[in-house]
Amino acid sequence: MSTPTDEQVHAVDAFRAGHHLSLQAGAGTGKTTTLEMLAASTKRRGRYVAFNKDIACHAATRFPRTVTCRTAHATAYAALGHRYAGRLNGPRQPAWKTGQALGITQPVRIGDHEISHRTLSNTALRAVKRFCYSADRALSRHHVPRLRRLATPAEHTQLADVIFPFAVKAWADLQNPNQGVVHFEHDHYLKMWALTQPKIEADFLFLDEAQDTNPVLEQVFHAQRDHAQLVMVGDSAQAIYGWRGARDVMTAFDDATALPLTRSFRFGPLLAEQANRWLELVEAPIRLTGSETMPTEIGDIANPDAVLCRTNIGAMAEVIQLLTEGRRVALARGGHTLSALALAARDLKEGRRTSHPELVLFTSWGEVQDYAAYDPAGGDLQPFVDLVDTHGPEAILTAVDKLTDDDDADVIVSTAHKAKGREWPMVRIGDDFPPPKNTDQFDAEGRPIPESVNDADARLAYVAITRARQRLDLGGLSWIDTYFKASNAVATTAEGAAPPAASQRSKTETICH
Repeated sequence: MSTPTDEQVHAVDAFRAGHHLSLQAGAGTGKTTTLEMLAASTKRRGRYVAFNKDIACHAATRFPRTVTCRTAHATAYAALGHRYAGRLNGPRQPAWKTGQALGITQPVRIGDHEISHRTLSNTALRAVKRFCYSADRALSRHHVPRLRRLATPAEHTQLADVIFPFAVKAWADLQNPNQGVVHFEHDHYLKMWALTQPKIEADFLFLDEAQDTNPVLEQVFHAQRDHAQLVMVGDSAQAIYGWRGARDVMTAFDDATALPLTRSFRFGPLLAEQANRWLELVEAPIRLTGSETMPTEIGDIANPDAVLCRTNIGAMAEVIQLLTEGRRVALARGGHTLSALALAARDLKEGRRTSHPELVLFTSWGEVQDYAAYDPAGGDLQPFVDLVDTHGPEAILTAVDKLTDDDDADVIVSTAHKAKGREWPMVRIGDDFPPPKNTDQFDAEGRPIPESVNDADARLAYVAITRARQRLDLGGLSWIDTYFKASNAVATTAEGAAPPAASQRSKTETICH
């Protein structure tokens, strides 16, 4: 990209004019390059806030020295979080044990339901987590999550009255930098830092991946507007982390100049056409134009550079199959952590305690299963538990032992979540992207009408297909052709009715990351 596009020129002009900016940057449209152009257009000091450490490190090699590149957590850690370093390395334990230490020892009856002390403990810790994700100044009863069995407002109010004092006690426990009974997490010190109402010393701030921002970071970012020029950049259609409290804050940046970046330099018109189908489904504010110099093809691929899956279970299944075929396989983010956890799982399943620091306090595999399924702090272990329960520890260990590094691999296997921000010449989509089920209705020609595509799944599909540069094998997403034909037929029959709209929640979000 030797010459800036008209859209990039407009962005630079608006930045130099001092406007706050909201840049809707579609997949492959050169958002980092555009931010480099903005930074290079001024001698002022800036901060670039990245989504993760890898992105921050990469950006540091590209931006001028006047721009400091860090994650929000790194910024918070340097200011305050380092005081809690000892607690961050502490072992996990089931929430009921934490609750017991907080004083939750007896069940509570609410209406016709008896709420166990385990559920009460889980709910108290979930309330703290919801508070940490929020922009609220104080923990309150509205942070207590609802329980499905408690259907009436009066029952939830009674639950909140019971839970709130223990949530307050848990948050107070977390304030001690040296010791405590609640497992200390990175989001805890981020919230503590935000509550200090920090002033970030910079003349301008770039917030990357703004579509996946937690309200707590949004609050910190917007609080800098009186002394710094703010620039949000992201792709609303790639908002795929709602399951962990993130939300798309770009559309709420009312006093910013909204500008699009729609020309993709990653792929050609055919793939842009595929991407626009998913952008239509999620009602994204932009549509993409592919580069005429990138003749990306759509079709079968025998030997892909990457296979992208919807879930960790699907990714491991692909790894096992590819290894069986004699391929050299790399698993995104490596397999070392997975191997250590698999060894720990084997010990627990065979009735032995484990020395693994994450699982040292569990006495059985059943306890780990319950912790992952029901404990607010254990959600990140759920994908691993699913892998163990599906394949067994030995199959995982065998597969991990055969993995290679990215640079030496014939093919890289990844979930779509972990593939975000990456790209490969030839990409095949894994088989674990199920099509929507058919409804009990039929079109004018007697064909079943499909249900609407889940919104979260549509966003994940958009991320997955836009990782390819030269050729894309739709694989498990090939059903999209039939879906759009059916949708268009329904729309025609209904005299202009829109195709099925995307629903709002994914039932399997917790196993996708």
